[in-house]
Amino acid sequence: MTGKITKAKGQVEKTVGIVAKNKDLQAKGERDRRVGVAKEKVGHVKEKVEEVAEKLEKEVGKVIDRSVRGATRK
Repeated sequence: MTGKITKAKGQVEKTVGIVAKNKDLQAKGERDRRVGVAKEKVGHVKEKVEEVAEKLEKEVGKVIDRSVRGATRK
């Protein structure tokens, strides 16, 4: 389940728990909501790491290309 779905599910459970005066359901909902928030944050970090890795790969490729060109000129 994605972070947004888990977060929304948790919020619904928490709200139902409050209305029904069911502390267990309320606690489960809060726990699920927090898990959803954490999943979203992990997803954002993963995207950023992939973005940085792609940029790094391009830059390393450029450096290697320049090194090879410089070595073949001699």
